[in-house]
Amino acid sequence: MLVNAKEILSDARANQYAVPAFDCVEEMVRTMLETAEERRAPVFLMCLLPDLVGNGWAYLPGLIRIAASHHRVPVVLHLDHAMELESIKRAVDAGFTSVMIDGSKLPFEENVRFTKAAVDIAHPRGVSVEAELGHVGGSDLEGSTYGENVLTDPDEVTRFVEQTGVDSLAVSIGTSHGVYKSLPTLSIGRLKQLNHVSPVPLVLHGGSGTPDDQVQEAVRNGICKINIYADIRIAMGRGLHTAAATQLREDPLPQEVFGPMREEISDVVRAKIDLLFAANRA
Repeated sequence: MLVNAKEILSDARANQYAVPAFDCVEEMVRTMLETAEERRAPVFLMCLLPDLVGNGWAYLPGLIRIAASHHRVPVVLHLDHAMELESIKRAVDAGFTSVMIDGSKLPFEENVRFTKAAVDIAHPRGVSVEAELGHVGGSDLEGSTYGENVLTDPDEVTRFVEQTGVDSLAVSIGTSHGVYKSLPTLSIGRLKQLNHVSPVPLVLHGGSGTPDDQVQEAVRNGICKINIYADIRIAMGRGLHTAAATQLREDPLPQEVFGPMREEISDVVRAKIDLLFAANRA
């Protein structure tokens, strides 16, 4: 069933688990939803703007909306890392139930104004809004650039949430986007400070590759949603290599080509659900 983020993140915060959030494309949707159903876990299926170019705005969110209606677990259709208000407007019109506006590179006051404008677009339509305070660095999707982290300042959190009206807040405590060059050490002490002052649930971006013990410590101390994509792409690559190594016939069946990728992705989704204490929460 399709829901917005506010209700399930409130439950996650109250009961100390985190909802897994997976960036995806069409080929991944069925595997992710069926695995979440198997584990009885709520889930975010997230869309990135490069995957929505052209007809992607119709195909990917349309598929998720229809597929979610066939499942009993809560499913949030989420736009990830929008950096312009036009994308927020388009997502709301396309039936997204949650959006993330990313003004994390802006000075504080500009981030407030930018985020508040997104909230004013989304909230009247019942769409929840996530923003980012501080900045989670790391690799871009193409792996061509690498940004540095700016840790979230606890003294800014309450003011930012009150002035913007956001429903959840992505914070920077030491994770990075993409594949890690070296393993991180998360600032759990800072996270405790952020959770203490935040009126809304906290989100962790860059969840792929972070050591399991640190992930679970973050969940125990206030993280309610964790974004995962690089680990899914790695799983897809493993499945692709397995399929390519198989002696396929000249006209292979789709299951022979895509089956190994689905199996690898399902294993990762299942493991993340269990890691975040999200199983049997639906």
